[in-house]
Amino acid sequence: MTLRDRPLGLAIVLVSATATAAQADDLYKRGNWSAISSDRKAGEVGDMLTVVVYQTAESTNSSKSDSAKNTALGGALSAGSISESGSLKFGGSYTGGGAVQKTERFVTQITVIVEAVLPNGDLQVAGQQRMHINGETSDIGVRGRVRVADITSDNRILSSRVANAQIDYAGRGFVSRSSKPGLINTLFRVLGLG
Repeated sequence: MTLRDRPLGLAIVLVSATATAAQADDLYKRGNWSAISSDRKAGEVGDMLTVVVYQTAESTNSSKSDSAKNTALGGALSAGSISESGSLKFGGSYTGGGAVQKTERFVTQITVIVEAVLPNGDLQVAGQQRMHINGETSDIGVRGRVRVADITSDNRILSSRVANAQIDYAGRGFVSRSSKPGLINTLFRVLGLG
């Protein structure tokens, strides 16, 4: 090796020595990066998920009844030249009917927390929400089991896709008290008059 080739050889040795020590880190970390148009889906204990509660229930019940009853009683009496006869008739009829139609709808959103990841990958979730509005207190609770495949790209799930769902809603305050029957109506209902 000549004197003129020495710096080139030294440069090659230095570059190759530093190349093995240098590491390139990927700027894209799969667990931390999310797309602009989506949210990171829940999948671990402590993750949050929004449940869109849209529950509807409709029931219809009707009945009709007719009844009629007639009773006739007759008799005659004769003694010597006196002869009497009489009859008595009782009758009654009843026609009645009734119909009940009930429709309920409950719509809200609540964020729940993943409490456990089950062996098959399903998530056990639960959450509560309390709202105070104009003297009314409303408590909402959601609990159930969620398949990760049912979670949308914006980290939401419909309540109809929650297995073993337990959705509780309770309200307290003036409106709740006003919607309950009063003492007199309750008494009439107990006596069968209302």
